[in-house]
Amino acid sequence: MTDFWDFLRGATMTRALGVAAELRVADALDGGPRPVDELAAEAGADADTLHRILRALASDGVFAETDPGVFTHTDTSRALQSGEPAREFARLFGGTWYRAVGDLDASTVGATFPRTFGSDFWSWLAEHPEERQSFDLAMEDGKARRVERIAGLPWRAGETVVDVGGGNGSLLVELTARVPGLRGVVFDVPETVRDEEVLAARSIEFVEGSFFDSVPPADVYILGTVLHDWDDESAGAILRTIRSGAPSGSRVLIVDAVVPPGNEPHSAKWLDLLMLVLAGGRERTEAEWRALLEDTGLRIDAIQDGLIQASCP
Repeated sequence: MTDFWDFLRGATMTRALGVAAELRVADALDGGPRPVDELAAEAGADADTLHRILRALASDGVFAETDPGVFTHTDTSRALQSGEPAREFARLFGGTWYRAVGDLDASTVGATFPRTFGSDFWSWLAEHPEERQSFDLAMEDGKARRVERIAGLPWRAGETVVDVGGGNGSLLVELTARVPGLRGVVFDVPETVRDEEVLAARSIEFVEGSFFDSVPPADVYILGTVLHDWDDESAGAILRTIRSGAPSGSRVLIVDAVVPPGNEPHSAKWLDLLMLVLAGGRERTEAEWRALLEDTGLRIDAIQDGLIQASCP
């Protein structure tokens, strides 16, 4: 029954993490232990409520109560400091996404987000720059692992790599550092929050546009956790846009999960529900990936969890 109780209280912990991230409690504890009264006063929160939130989090190792009403960091809570992708995920999961998931039921067809927030997820992000920045920073989570895998593939000097829907360009910054000689292009909507100086230092260009309309010509296209945001019709349209604009022989690297069969635990089986409520997207099985790619005219070269490789014939 202990495990079942952990499942039931999961939503409450998600919300508590979101509150702590929103109030920047982790930043306030940078200098060492502090009483909750001080933390609440700085954050404009109720001291008793904040104490109860932090006490609950501390019981699972997020912060620690060293004396009654006095809190300090743990290794886990430091992940909630500003600039950390985990902090941005905590804000999103415990805030905006929490509300969207709350509207999920077995009759849900397509995204719940528009009903809750009055517009589709991507338009809403465009209208909320702080949330857009938070989203782009959160997408850096796991970047090192993804870049290591991509960098280990065969590369030729001078190849042009377009990161389709590349957000703030952090993936290409790391990739070009590991694989010298590549020319990088980040292709995304203009409202992404990025550091132009960092991109320029790595000879990376930002090109504004929609991947439903066109993409720049390239030797390699990277789609880093992009296609799971969309239903099959929209994901297929993105791939057909690439197929129509890509030179023959261009590679397409899709960084996305492959949902395993049966009851095997996999984070994508839960992420799939989030994709549904946010934008009507989905995580895909190997059979679903094959059907999607074959329908767009791309040649499938390899399908592995976390990296699907295709090419333009």
